[in-house]
Amino acid sequence: MAQKTNAVRQLDQNKIPYELRNYTVDESDLSAGTVAAKINFPLPQVYKTLVARGDKTGVLLACIPGDKELDLKALASLSGNKKAEVVPLKDVQPLTGYIRGGVSPLGLKKKYPFFLEEIALSFGTISISAGVRGCQVLLNPQHLVSLTRAICGSISKDA
Repeated sequence: MAQKTNAVRQLDQNKIPYELRNYTVDESDLSAGTVAAKINFPLPQVYKTLVARGDKTGVLLACIPGDKELDLKALASLSGNKKAEVVPLKDVQPLTGYIRGGVSPLGLKKKYPFFLEEIALSFGTISISAGVRGCQVLLNPQHLVSLTRAICGSISKDA
């Protein structure tokens, strides 16, 4: 059953085409690999949204392929910071309104700078969290870029 999350509402309001894929959540394994298998979608096209903090700019979001790790030095450089670090898990929900495993770059409590791994633009469709565990949004990455004003660059490295 599709959930109308803030992320989905934002897509609807902007008339962005998308598909929802629901899956059963395993609280002990929220990995992108597990999500990819459950929604039957290629892991390199399943994107995870991470919350980081730059030493100059403050909170920012990074969206990278599920089979990659965030390159904090690259993110810092692209975002105009000297360094960046992932925020503590306890800070994720107060900052975004979302819980771990359900962070979406859409429908946030507050707008933050958003950085998308540039390889996303080579795909016709990627998957991001719908803003709740157990539901992914499949959409064209160009639509995500236009909606979020994403800054695209190389911000990931092999896991």
